[in-house]
Amino acid sequence: MQSLQGKTAIITGAGKGLGKAMAVALAAEGVHLGLIARTASDLETLSESLKAINPDITVAYATADIAQYNEVKSAVASITADLKTVDMLINSAGIFKAGGILELPVEEWEQVFNVNVLGTYYVVREVLPFILQQGQGDVINIASTAGTKGNAKLSAYGASKAAVINFSESMMQELRKSNIRVSTLNPSTIATDMALNANLTDGNEEKVLQPEDFAFLVVNNLKLPQRAFVKDLGLWSTNP
Repeated sequence: MQSLQGKTAIITGAGKGLGKAMAVALAAEGVHLGLIARTASDLETLSESLKAINPDITVAYATADIAQYNEVKSAVASITADLKTVDMLINSAGIFKAGGILELPVEEWEQVFNVNVLGTYYVVREVLPFILQQGQGDVINIASTAGTKGNAKLSAYGASKAAVINFSESMMQELRKSNIRVSTLNPSTIATDMALNANLTDGNEEKVLQPEDFAFLVVNNLKLPQRAFVKDLGLWSTNP
């Protein structure tokens, strides 16, 4: 297993949920972090917590709605000015909307795709040149088990995650020639604020996956020897 000490990572959706849990886990490994989220107060609080975990790391952050390309460009420029290099990118930002095909408003359908698909692409487009400069690195795109098959009332969310899975596959085939590992991780329900607010845990949030479970998976995936990587992986709870 390779050490992550001294490497740099950019995480989107870092203010809450999976993004926050991954930031905490990577800080403990000595990774310098660039954090992107929409809420400045979340980033400020998290930054202080991460510096307490490991005073030796650099923590840079910037606010952005990743569905807005100009905001992504500005945020990445600000963070990379502090980090200088980028070894890893984790695309965690996303939104969830449920509703029947004729129930979900058109603007909400568009919003799901703008954030989950276009937002992921915008961040990759801006960060990838820095990883290419390193000559090796990692991109982790977080999709969902909902993107692997159709589900009633989840047409927008599921289709957006299916697009992320396909986009990631294309990235993997293109970038592996440059020694960049692209992984797609597909979790089932995790007890994040997003899942709790959408009542996806059925009131049994202790029995479903926790953000820390996912963060453990991500850290150990990144620690694999550079010659190997996980192309795609589903993470499920043992409780049906």
